[in-house]
Amino acid sequence: MKVRLLAATATAVLLGAGVPVPSAAGPAAPAPVAPASVPATPGAAASGVAAPASGVVPPAPCPKAPAPRVSRPPRPSPPAAVASERTVGGPALDTAGLVVPPGAARPPAVTAISWLVADLDSGEVLGGCGPHEYATPASVQKLLLAATMLPRLDPRQVVTVTDGDMDIEPGSSAVGLVAGGRYRIETVWLGLLLQSGNEAANVLARLGGGADGMAGGVRAMNEEAHRLGALQTHAVTPSGLDGRGQFTSAYDLALIARACFADPTFRRYALTETHRIPAQPAQRTKGFEIQNENQLIYRYPGALGGKTGFTDLARHTYVGAAQRDGRRLVVTLLGAEPQPARGWEQGAALLDWGFSLPRGSAVGRLVAPGELTASAAAPPPALAATGDPRPAAASGPLEDGLIARWPVAVAVATAVALLGVALLWRRRAGRRR
Repeated sequence: MKVRLLAATATAVLLGAGVPVPSAAGPAAPAPVAPASVPATPGAAASGVAAPASGVVPPAPCPKAPAPRVSRPPRPSPPAAVASERTVGGPALDTAGLVVPPGAARPPAVTAISWLVADLDSGEVLGGCGPHEYATPASVQKLLLAATMLPRLDPRQVVTVTDGDMDIEPGSSAVGLVAGGRYRIETVWLGLLLQSGNEAANVLARLGGGADGMAGGVRAMNEEAHRLGALQTHAVTPSGLDGRGQFTSAYDLALIARACFADPTFRRYALTETHRIPAQPAQRTKGFEIQNENQLIYRYPGALGGKTGFTDLARHTYVGAAQRDGRRLVVTLLGAEPQPARGWEQGAALLDWGFSLPRGSAVGRLVAPGELTASAAAPPPALAATGDPRPAAASGPLEDGLIARWPVAVAVATAVALLGVALLWRRRAGRRR
C-alpha cells in the first residue's frame, strides 16, 4: 500500500510539472473590450455562445442598401460555428448583426452581407456587421497568397510559366502570361495584384509550395492564416476561384490585410498604377501594359490600395485601406452587389465612417500574428502514447525561462527521489516474503 501511495505521488508530481502556455488549438484570452452593443447571435443558447452581459445596448440589424436580385449558385453550407473562433478579437464581435462604439454615427447602408473596419496600426476594430460570419472570398484570397509568399520569393528571380499554371477556369480573370514564357517574379506579383491574374496565383503558389508545388503552396496559405489568427479561413485554391470548403470572414480578411500592408513591397505593388508585361519572342507574343483595377487608388484621397474580387458564388468582395490625419484604416466586405454602388465605393463610404470616429473608439481588436498559437515541444513517450495534451514550449527571455523552470526541476527531482524510495521499499518487501 505504501509502495502504491509513493508511486502515485511521484507520478502526479511528474505529470503536474508542466508549464502552462496558451493552447495551439484555441485562441488566447483577448484583452477585455467594452463594446457599445453586443447583438446576440441567433441560436446562441443552443450553440453554447454566452449571452451578452446585462446593460449593453440591444442588438441592432446591419444597415442594408437595396440591391437588385441576381441569379447565383446556392450558397455552400459553412462549417459549424465554433464559439471560441467567433470571439477572437473580443466578445462583442460574436454577432450576426451590427456592432459599433458608443455614440457612433450610424454606418452607411451597404449591400455587403458582412463587413469590418479596423485600424491597421493599433489593431482596434472600429465596427462591423457580422464580422465572424462565414463567406466565400473570391479574389481577395490573393491577399492571403501575398502574405504567405512575399517573404519566400525573390522578386528578381526569372521563372518559367508551365502548362499547369495555365489551368484556370475558362473566362476567369487572367493577366495574359503564356506557357513557356519567362517573367520576373515581380512581374507575376503585379499581374496578380493589379489584374487579379489567376494564372499568376498558380505560378506563385507553385513556386512557394516547394516540392509539393501548388498543393504545398495552398497548404502554406492555410498555415499562415492560422498563424495570423484567421481561424475561420480555409483556402482550397490559391486564386480565390471557388472551391469546396473554401471560406473566410470579414474579421479574418482584416488580419490578412494587416499582414500585407505591414510589408513595404506589398504597399508598393498595391499602389502601382500600370506595369508592362514583357514580350515573349519564343512564344510569339508581344508586350502589353496592364492597369490597376482597384479604383480606390485613383479616386480616394490617401488610398493605400487593396484588392477586388468576384465570382458568381461569392458575389463582390473587397479589401481597401487608406490613411488620413495620421491614421491608417482598412475595410473588408463580403457578399456585396455592385448596385447601387460598386464594392470599392461601399468600402470608401465605410472608410469615411471609420475616419469620422474619434481615436480610441473600438468594439474589439485585431489579434497579433502568432498570438493564438504556441509551438509545441516534443512530449514524453508516455504522454504521446496515451493521447494526453502535449505540453507547449515556454517562451520569453532567458532569465524568465530559467526562473519558470526552477520549480519544475525541483518537482522532477522530488519525484525521482520518491520513485527511488518506492523501489527500495518494494525490494525490501520482496525479501521479507
